[in-house]
Amino acid sequence: MSTPPEDEWRTYDEFAAGIATYRLPNADLTGRELVVALDDGPMLQLRFEDATHVTVNGVRDPYDAVAVRDDVYFVNLPLTSVEREALTLVFSTTTHRALGVLSVIGAESVEGTPQVAQTFWTGTTNGGEATGEVPGPSRDLIGRRNLYRYSPNHLYEHMYVSSQRYAWQCLEGVQRGHGDMDLSTVWKFDEGLYLFCFREFRIAVASVWLHDFGLALRTTGIFLGLNGEGNSEHSTAGGHVYPLGSVTYPDVQPV
Repeated sequence: MSTPPEDEWRTYDEFAAGIATYRLPNADLTGRELVVALDDGPMLQLRFEDATHVTVNGVRDPYDAVAVRDDVYFVNLPLTSVEREALTLVFSTTTHRALGVLSVIGAESVEGTPQVAQTFWTGTTNGGEATGEVPGPSRDLIGRRNLYRYSPNHLYEHMYVSSQRYAWQCLEGVQRGHGDMDLSTVWKFDEGLYLFCFREFRIAVASVWLHDFGLALRTTGIFLGLNGEGNSEHSTAGGHVYPLGSVTYPDVQPV
C-alpha cells in the first residue's frame, strides 16, 4: 500500500471521490411540508417538490436526504441559489427537535483560520410539541477513538481530543499517511446521535456528520469546500463506525 509524500497534500475533490460508497440510501421526501424554527436563526418553510428539489422560503434548491433512523432525517441543501454555502438540517419526527448548520466558504484564505466557517442552531419543527432533551454542545466524545470506513478505499481514524479539536489520520486512501488536528464541534441530538462537524486548516473544506453510535454504528455526512480548480464543490459521504476505545482524564480535563 503506497504512502504519498508529505508535500503531496491532496485537494478536497481528490480525497472525497468515492467517499459516499457506504452511505445510507437517499430518502424521498416528495410532498412533505415542514417548518423549522431555529433559535436565534431563520424560520425555514420547506416544501419538498420531488426526490431532489425543495423550495425553502420561496427559493428552489436541490436537497439530499437520508433517514438515519426511522424518525430522524439528515437533510442537506447544497445551495445553488447562494454561492459557496450549504445548509444542513437534522430533525426528528418523534421529538420534533431540529439542528441547523450553515457552512460558508470565505472569500479569501487567512493563515491560521479555516476558510470554511460554520454556524450552528438548535430548533423545533411544526410536527408537534417538542419533547425530550434540547440538543446542544456535548463533551461526550472527548477521549473516544474510532475508525470510519467510507468505501473499500477510504479508512480514517478519528481521536476526539477536546471540545474544540479532533485529530485524524488516513489509514487507507489517497491521503494515506496524512493527518492533522483540526477545529471541530460536537452537539448531542438524541441518545447515541451526535452532530460532528470539522473545519480544516490546510485546505478549504468543512464537513457535517451525524454519527449514530447506537446499534447501527453508521455515519452520514456532507462536505463543502474548494476543489483543485478553486471552485466551490459539495459532496455526500457516509459509512460504518468501528469503535477502538476511549480514555478518561483523572483530574484536569481538556477544554
